[in-house]
Amino acid sequence: MKKVLFATTALIATASVAAADVRLSGYGRFGLAYNERNTTTVTDPNYNGLSETNLTSRLRIQFDVSAETDGGVAFDARVRMQGENRNGVAGAMGLNAPRFGVVYNGIRVNVGNIIGAVENAPGLYTTGTRSAGTGIDGMGFKSVAIKSFGFNPVSGNFSGGTGFNWDAYSSTGTGVGNGVEVLYSAGGFTGHISYSARNGGLNTAGTAHVSGESRTGIMLTYSFGDYYVTGAYQSASNTTLLANGGSRFTVGGETFDPNDGLYFLAAGGDWGTFGARLAYGSTDIADSVTLEGNMDIGAASNVVLWVNSTDVSSTLTSIAGPTTRGTATGEIAAMDGTSFGINYQYDLGGGSTFVAGYVNDAASDSSFQAGVYFSF
Repeated sequence: MKKVLFATTALIATASVAAADVRLSGYGRFGLAYNERNTTTVTDPNYNGLSETNLTSRLRIQFDVSAETDGGVAFDARVRMQGENRNGVAGAMGLNAPRFGVVYNGIRVNVGNIIGAVENAPGLYTTGTRSAGTGIDGMGFKSVAIKSFGFNPVSGNFSGGTGFNWDAYSSTGTGVGNGVEVLYSAGGFTGHISYSARNGGLNTAGTAHVSGESRTGIMLTYSFGDYYVTGAYQSASNTTLLANGGSRFTVGGETFDPNDGLYFLAAGGDWGTFGARLAYGSTDIADSVTLEGNMDIGAASNVVLWVNSTDVSSTLTSIAGPTTRGTATGEIAAMDGTSFGINYQYDLGGGSTFVAGYVNDAASDSSFQAGVYFSF
């Protein structure tokens, strides 16, 4: 039942490709989601108009196409169609931007909607769970040991916690767009280097052009038997301020950019019935550690338990106040501390799995999910 992914997606990506191939795959998931922090009480400072209990669901259909030259050079492309419902808000089915790849002698080069070096690091997400997080839809992926802080200039709301502030394949949008990466695997070693560049937005006539952010990432992994160690790093060139939709901001005379200088370390192992993972992530915002254990129960069940401890920069916690959703002080305070979760899975057979999960975050708010996942 347990699926300890010591071979990363990079290893899968460099596998041999048929001379001409079109493949269709995907999954569906649906269930109930309870979030203690949701409220329809307008006098509540955390009012968001959402019921505590909602349906959560997703349908993903993935298309992979490939061809190979007489000289053994393989070309491939991937595109996804996905639609989902979260908190009673449905997203229409739509296609994402494609990723194109070239493979030769164990070296893969991808362009477009790339995987991303940090995203590809084993141990970044929970081990073997259907959502790669907790519960049916990941429940905020609070077990991820990389923490960030951001601002949405449209809504005026701040966000903190697992911000996914590294390059990753986007299932619903353009993703990186202008991305390129190189992946190489030999024996137990996997190396991954990625680069992306974003175009800046239009400026008012007569004002200086603001360039978009560029990111460079590297990931190195070594697997030996049922164990792995990995390290990943991302640097970013970002001239955009947080208030303008970027990531850089200044507090107390100190400048922060959680996208620049991000790094991640992890190690994990599998002892048959039991497995474990230790992960550490660091940004300008916070240092974060996750410890995870997983255990098979019989032939069909698996339980994953994790605990995360996040230490936010003292410069930021000095301004933190009540944990009111969407405010800068509230999001900082809600990020700092300990969170934990448990994920249970039961294999129903035929590619179907019953999943249940519980999370208690650093603000002591509880979430619970239960539902069914099926793959095809």
